[in-house]
Amino acid sequence: MVKHLQNPIFSTISKLAGEHNVQAYAIGGFVRDIFLNRPSKDIDIVVLGNGIEFAEAVARKLNVKLSVFKNFGTASLKYRDLEIEFVGARKESYRRDSRKPIVENGTLDDDQKRRDFTINALAISLHPDTYGELLDPFGGIIDLENKLIRTPLNPVETFSDDPLRMMRGIRFATQLNFKIDEVAIAAIKNNVDRISIISQERITEEMNKIILSAKPSIGFNYLFDTGLLHKIFPQMTVLYGVDYIDGKGHKDNFYHTLQVLDNICETTDDLWLRWAAILHDIAKPATKRFEPGHGWTFHGHEDKGARMVPKLFTQLKLPLNEKMKFVQKMVQLHLRPIVLAQSIVTDSAVRRLLFEAGEDIESLMLLCKADITTKNEYKVKKYRNNFELVQQKLKDVEERDSIRNWQPPVTGTDIMELFGIKEGREVGIIKNQIREAILEGEIPNRREEAIQYTIAKGEEIGLKVVGKP
Repeated sequence: MVKHLQNPIFSTISKLAGEHNVQAYAIGGFVRDIFLNRPSKDIDIVVLGNGIEFAEAVARKLNVKLSVFKNFGTASLKYRDLEIEFVGARKESYRRDSRKPIVENGTLDDDQKRRDFTINALAISLHPDTYGELLDPFGGIIDLENKLIRTPLNPVETFSDDPLRMMRGIRFATQLNFKIDEVAIAAIKNNVDRISIISQERITEEMNKIILSAKPSIGFNYLFDTGLLHKIFPQMTVLYGVDYIDGKGHKDNFYHTLQVLDNICETTDDLWLRWAAILHDIAKPATKRFEPGHGWTFHGHEDKGARMVPKLFTQLKLPLNEKMKFVQKMVQLHLRPIVLAQSIVTDSAVRRLLFEAGEDIESLMLLCKADITTKNEYKVKKYRNNFELVQQKLKDVEERDSIRNWQPPVTGTDIMELFGIKEGREVGIIKNQIREAILEGEIPNRREEAIQYTIAKGEEIGLKVVGKP
C-alpha cells in the first residue's frame, strides 16, 4: 500500500507518529477509494490516543491552521488540495431514542467495528514500524471485489443504532453500482420505523446524493423495496401500480418516473432538473380517471402537480426559493412541447411556450425528451423527429420575434402618459391585449407597431391620446 501514500502529508504524519510513539491510521473512504481507483480529497486519520493533540502537532509541523471541534473530539486541517480530519479511536453505544452515540476511548478494533460498512472499515497504518500495512478485519476487500454493501457487525444493531446508515447504504450502492447484502436488506426492512428519529435534513441530504448518482433508479428501487420510501416520501410510492377496467390498463407511473429520471441523468447533472423528473407526474394518482370507451386519463395532472411542489419541498426541507420555482415551472409545462410535437406547430403556440418557459426552455426540452419511455421504436423515432422540428421552430421564432425573457415594448407608464390616466384597470386591460396580440402574431414585437395598437385599443374603451408616445 506504500505506493498509494506518496503525498508528503503521509510521511509527515508517519514521522510524528514515530516521534510521539502514537499509532495512526488512514481509514475509511480514502482507503476504500484506492481500491475503486477513485480520487479522494478527504482523508480521515484515526489515532490511538488523543486525536486533537496529535493533529495540533501535525499542524505545527506543516505550519497550517487547525480547526478544532472539541464537542466531537475531532480536528481538521487543509494541506494543499486535501482536507484531513483527525480523531481518536473510539467505541460507541447508543440510546434507543437517538442516533447520537455515547463515545468512549477505544482501540483500532473498536473503531473499525463502529464503522457503517466493511468497505469503509479499511485502515492503513502510518506508524514507521508498520507503514503501509493494510488492516481489513471484516473482509472489506472481498466485498469491494464482489461489489457488495455489508455491515461489519449485525446489521440489525448497526441500523437500529444509527438509522441514517440505511440511507447511506442505499446511497453507496447507487453511487458505486453495488448490491446490498441480503441480510442487510432484511435488517433495513425490520428497521424502517427507526428512520423517524433522523432529521429530515439528513434524510434529504442522502436522497439528493442518490439523485445525483449516474443511475438513481438503483437507489429508489432499494428505497421502495425496503419500505423506506413509504416513510420518507410516501407521495412517490402512490405512483406505483397499474389498474385495469374493461381490460384497459395504464403504465406504472412509479417505474415510468424512474425511467424518466435515469434518462435525464444522461444529459444533465442539474439536481433541480432531476427533481423535476421525479415530480413531473406526481399528481397522476390524484387525477386518474377511467372514461368508458376511451380509457385512463390524467387530465390536469401538470397543474395539480405544480401546485403540489411547494408543499412537497416544505415537507422534504428543500429550498423554497428560485430552485423550487424552477421545478414548479418544469412540472407545469412538461406536457407542452409533447403536445406541440404531436400536432401542427403554429407560431403562436411556440411564442407562448417561449414566453412561459423563458430562459428555462432548454431544460424543459431535456425533460420532455427524457419523458419518452415507450418501448415502441416507431413511436420513439416519431417523437424524436417531431421534437427536432419543434426545437427548430423554437429557434426560428425566437430569432425572429425575441419572445424569450419578453419585455413589453409598451409599458404601463407609457400607457398612462399616452392617455393621461392613473394606474388602474384600463392599463391592465391594454397591457394584456398588447401581450396577446404579439403572442398571436397580430403585431410584431416592436415598439412602433405596439404604440399604434395601444392607441387603437385605448380608443375602443373611450380613451383619448393626450401625451406623446
